[in-house]
Amino acid sequence: MSVIRDIDKGKGEIIRVEISEFKGNKYLNLRIWYTDSEGEYKPTQKGIAIPVGLYAEVKDAILAAESLLN
Repeated sequence: MSVIRDIDKGKGEIIRVEISEFKGNKYLNLRIWYTDSEGEYKPTQKGIAIPVGLYAEVKDAILAAESLLN
């Protein structure tokens, strides 16, 4: 696993952007992590693992959404 960036979401949560691997396949993983009672970050089930083959299509969709948000 390779963490690209942690984005502060507030209230003890972050959005972690990372490259992960599962059964020999790489994924762009976007997941919400929370701070436990000991101050350690733990992953939640909230998130998405994007297969490498779909990355370009998802990136194009995010860029299209960005133009609508501005």
